[in-house]
Amino acid sequence: MLKGLLAISGHSGLFRLVAESKNNIIVESLDANKRMPVYSVSKVSSLEDISVYTQTGETPLKEILKVISDKENGNASINPKLPENKLREYFEGILPNYDKSRVYVSDIKKILLWYNILQSKNMLDFAEENQNEKE
Repeated sequence: MLKGLLAISGHSGLFRLVAESKNNIIVESLDANKRMPVYSVSKVSSLEDISVYTQTGETPLKEILKVISDKENGNASINPKLPENKLREYFEGILPNYDKSRVYVSDIKKILLWYNILQSKNMLDFAEENQNEKE
């Protein structure tokens, strides 16, 4: 589900990996469907590799997205631009044991934004994840 999806520092939204070359990668914006090169000086994070700190370790992003989807019955989450206290309260309902000293409001905003982008593009297929785990 999250394979090939990237977050790029300095750019809003999410991107899909299109191609790799020796000096850069080519990505396509999920919002505008525009392609652009990304060079090695940019900080690129694969959504597949992102986890959130908890009191007992880390929780993978895909598990958090699944909990949000279940809570919202597959619909969009709350607006990531809500006040800080509302965002923290909502996120505590999603991941009660998240590490409040290491998970910032900006992180919560990104997760909710990413969820809403993936949800609007119908890219949250958790049945596919469950099938891969059974194999």
